[in-house]
Amino acid sequence: MQTMKTSLVAVVLLCIFGFSLGLKGDYQEKFFDQYIDHFNFASYGEKTYKQRYLIQDRWWRQGHGPILLYTGNEGPINAFADNTGFMFDIAPEFGGLLVFAEHRFYGKSFPFDPEVAFTKPYIGLLTIEQAMADFAMLITHLKVELNSTDCPVIAFGGSYGGMLSAYMRFKYPNIVAGSIAASAPIFLLSPELDRSFFFTDVTKDFGRIRDCVEGVHQAFIEMNMLARQGTTGLEKLSKTFNLCSPLTSNKEYQHLLGWVRNAFTVLAMMDYPYKASTFAALPAFPVKVACGLITNSTEAIFGLAKAVDILYNTVPVKCHNIFQEYVECADPTGCGVGPDSRAWDYQACTEVHLPAGSNNITDMFPVIPFTSQIRTEYCQQKWNVTPRDSWAATQFWGRDLNTASNIVFSNGDLDPWRRGGVLTTTNPNLVTQLVIGGAHHLDLRGANPADPPSVRAVREVEKSQIHKWIMEHYTKSSAHSPVQ
Repeated sequence: MQTMKTSLVAVVLLCIFGFSLGLKGDYQEKFFDQYIDHFNFASYGEKTYKQRYLIQDRWWRQGHGPILLYTGNEGPINAFADNTGFMFDIAPEFGGLLVFAEHRFYGKSFPFDPEVAFTKPYIGLLTIEQAMADFAMLITHLKVELNSTDCPVIAFGGSYGGMLSAYMRFKYPNIVAGSIAASAPIFLLSPELDRSFFFTDVTKDFGRIRDCVEGVHQAFIEMNMLARQGTTGLEKLSKTFNLCSPLTSNKEYQHLLGWVRNAFTVLAMMDYPYKASTFAALPAFPVKVACGLITNSTEAIFGLAKAVDILYNTVPVKCHNIFQEYVECADPTGCGVGPDSRAWDYQACTEVHLPAGSNNITDMFPVIPFTSQIRTEYCQQKWNVTPRDSWAATQFWGRDLNTASNIVFSNGDLDPWRRGGVLTTTNPNLVTQLVIGGAHHLDLRGANPADPPSVRAVREVEKSQIHKWIMEHYTKSSAHSPVQ
């Protein structure tokens, strides 16, 4: 999910290029003895594992200031801490303690040795419920350890992490006073969601640039013509895209198409107005840059190859190993690579139902289908599990948010995930915000001079809501609030 995921999410999440007040990376790494299984007393008993978390108390008014908790995503927690400058920016204003909690089965937080963690029965403990219980137990422990039991907790998260921050308010309102859920496609867990939106909206992002979509269409036509020529055409494709090993079959060609599509996914998600290194060191407005390479090329296919290199050649390589740079999985938008990709693949086969594939009708990409039936067959073969989407909708409320409260759902109009999120609500206890000119959870990034006015306004709304939640918390507890 790249966050929601891309093929590079686990290995090249780096520090943001921002101008936030907070010092990125200015935190301590610690570990908490976390229960392996929170819900089955007979399975692992009192056995624990080391859950990693990052903590920073530079501006904390101990015992009074709020605890600002980031609910970790599908990757190493330091990567998300370094890309969530908004929390560092506002910590001085609120006198807040910063805590970034790592998700089990990612980064350094493995309940079991990685050699066996992805086998049965151990992999069965990778669930949203277990991860949320980890966050709840960690925060409860820290509040006692730091003699701050009355401090309100505000959850933050982007993408899957944003889903978790919302779910924490759903499930643990006794612990979490409010949540900032940025680019959080929680309706993915509703079986009724039309999943064809994602690649359609990626196409719309590129369609903002004149002649770009037409150029991409033409490039794929040229690719298909070469592929039909057999060995000669596959060799030319291999040279055009600078592959380390020449393509030898239609199956490998299909993988090349997925590798190319994945690059466009990342460029659309990370279409920030300044240089950024979330998934790779991308230029400002990478969609515009990619379109320029495509439309200004003498042959569309050569422009396409250059556009793909914006992502895959940010760290210069002699050639591309498309099987290492992109791994097919239960998430058509990419699972990443390495152990983190395996964990996300399993989650995409169980509780998190990701979007459908591309169809070349409503989008500019080749026909690469991914239906619910394809997902089920893949998951049965790969993990020997069968998705139960009706249970996920029941467990995590589906579309019924009438009883939810104290959550800001923000989405960017450039973000292809936005239609999986909460864009409007009739619930007066929820707030929705649209970031005009905003890509994937832009509002959680550190303040930058190039930020569009809309994201600055959304951040002010988020801060206002946080103030409100803190005041409500202290009013209910009859304790003194440090926030004026």
